[in-house]
Amino acid sequence: MAEIEYFYSAHSAFAYIGDRRLHEIAREASARIVHRPFDLRRLMLATGGAANSMTPERRAYFSRREIERWAAFRGLEIMRGIPESHANDFTLANRVLIAAAEAGADVDGLAFATMQAHWRDGADLADAAGLARIGEGAGIAMAPLLEAAASDHVAAIHEANTQAAIARPMFGSPTYIVAGDMFYGQDHLELVARALSEPFPDTWPRD
Repeated sequence: MAEIEYFYSAHSAFAYIGDRRLHEIAREASARIVHRPFDLRRLMLATGGAANSMTPERRAYFSRREIERWAAFRGLEIMRGIPESHANDFTLANRVLIAAAEAGADVDGLAFATMQAHWRDGADLADAAGLARIGEGAGIAMAPLLEAAASDHVAAIHEANTQAAIARPMFGSPTYIVAGDMFYGQDHLELVARALSEPFPDTWPRD
């Protein structure tokens, strides 16, 4: 079965916007989505990502107008502006998603519910009780996942995902990998769909 490695952060607007389309593409191609939540802020610090060098005006355009337009295009509800809690630590939310994948729980549904709660309702992804309500609202038993999220095993997976993102190096969240080919941004999902049916010629990085 073909796989799509899905590198993203639980607080990523563009991961939220592209999530449903990603799953449509996976279903159409009979591909499996492999969730790889990672620490986006560490990636940006390590690679000098675009967000670090933006002027306030450019950041406002990228973080507001682009998000609003794409959400409308994808038919998603999204709040106006940035959630008040957006700067809070999202490590717990990432690790809960990893724990869900490790436990064989509905990580697809939980990821969407988590990102939607943040970007539609302003949910604080650093709040364990709030994460529990989000997951339980999606029909997922959250107590064991929150417990597992604190484990060394899950922490090690989160770290490995982050190191893999830095080593590639990736540009940000979401990033999709199909048979080693990397696609950054939900606006490249049509290229992901093409790669699943017909790989692009040549390889990257080149020698």
